[in-house]
Order: sequence, then structure tokens, then C-alpha cells
Amino acid sequence: MKDEIVFSETQRFKQWWLWVILIGINALLFFTFFRQVIGGQPVGERPMSNPELFIMMSLVMLITISFYFFRLETRISKEGIYVRFFPFHFSFRSYSWSEISKSYVRDYKPIPEYGGWGVRTGLFGKGKAFNVSGNKGLQLQFNDGRKLLIGTNEAVELTEALKKLKHYKE
Repeated sequence: MKDEIVFSETQRFKQWWLWVILIGINALLFFTFFRQVIGGQPVGERPMSNPELFIMMSLVMLITISFYFFRLETRISKEGIYVRFFPFHFSFRSYSWSEISKSYVRDYKPIPEYGGWGVRTGLFGKGKAFNVSGNKGLQLQFNDGRKLLIGTNEAVELTEALKKLKHYKE
């Protein structure tokens, strides 16, 4: 990525409901852990053992921390499109304009088309998707027939960048 970047976007998981769920589960596990391990009062009819409870609490905390660090980065230049979904991709994946037959911004339905958000594989020939939130994305179709959808929260700016580069192709 040595050339001039025309469009750049970084997205994170910022949905309030997701954080309420994750923090709520963490709080429940912390309460259970302190009551059972520190207070000596088993929780529930069939309580977990203390090591099981510690492992469960650690895993849920690790998942919550992971969501904080997840990010989708998209860069567009005269050479092509660069995308990275950290921590799944440590370096940018690049797609040159010469391998792309179509590139346009479209509305999509995250759950029916791709089964949600994240690094996803769509059903019925939809291809792959990298998305974090929302329902707008950069749809790419490659010369070999593969498809990739990259989610965006800046659809207007992304469309303008594609048109500026003369690579907006439906």
C-alpha cells in the first residue's frame, strides 16, 4: 500500500446491545464466582465446580476483550482495494482493479444473506463478507466469479471514491 489512499474507513463493534449482553454476562459470572469461590455459597441447583466456573469466566472475559480489539479496515487507492479484519487478518488483503469485474455499494441484509456480522460466508452464492455493523457494503465481483462484500458506514463517501477512480461498476 505505497500509493495514495483515496478512501479509508475503520469500523469497530459499537452496537450498544452487544455490549449490554457481553457486560451483563460478565457481571453475572463475576457475581457467581465471588459468591461461590470467595463467599463459599454454591450458586444454583447444580453448581459448577470452582475450576469450571473460573474457566467459564475467563473465556467469556476473553471473548469480551476480543470484541473490543476487532476492527474492519478498508482502504481504496488507484491500485486497488485493501481490507483487513483484525485479528483474523494481521496484514491487509489486497485486490487489484484488474481482478475486479464489478464494484459498487449496495444495501444488504446481514442476517438472511450472511448469517450476521463478522467474517462470514453467504448462502446461495453470495460469497464472503467482512462486516461489523449496518446494512450497506461494497460489493465486489471478481473476474473468476468469486464475490466479496465489505461492510461500510460511509456509503456515500465510498461511492464517490469509486466514481472518482472510475471503478464504480454495477
